[in-house]
Amino acid sequence: QVHLVESGGGLVQAGGSLRLSCTASGKIFDINAMGWYRQAPGKQRELVATITGGGITKYADVVRGRFTISRDNAKNTVSLQMNSLKPEDTAVYYCNCNAVPLGDFLTRNYWGQGTQVTVSS
Repeated sequence: QVHLVESGGGLVQAGGSLRLSCTASGKIFDINAMGWYRQAPGKQRELVATITGGGITKYADVVRGRFTISRDNAKNTVSLQMNSLKPEDTAVYYCNCNAVPLGDFLTRNYWGQGTQVTVSS
C-alpha cells in the first residue's frame, strides 16, 4: 500500500556532496519514522540516519556531522544531505518508512528500491 521512490544517487568525488530524496505515496494513515539505510557489497545493511515525525534525529557515528536528515511532512518526503563524502560511503542507499496503512492499526516497515551512491577517490 505504501510505495517509496528514491532519487539523488550518483557518482561523486571524495569531499563532494549529494542529496538523496525519498517520497512516500499510497494509502497512508500516518507516517511515523523515516530514514535511510545503506548496504555496501559484502556487508550488512546498516542504519545511516532516521527522523521521527516529531523531528528527532538519529545518526550513525560514522556520518554524524557530515550527513543531515530532514523531512517534509506535507509531501511525505525524507531527504538526506550528504557532505564531505568518503569512498567508504559508497553503498546502495535505501529509504525506509514506518507507517500505518490506511484502515490498519499496525506500524509497518516499507523500503524503497535503493539508489546507488558511489564516491571515488
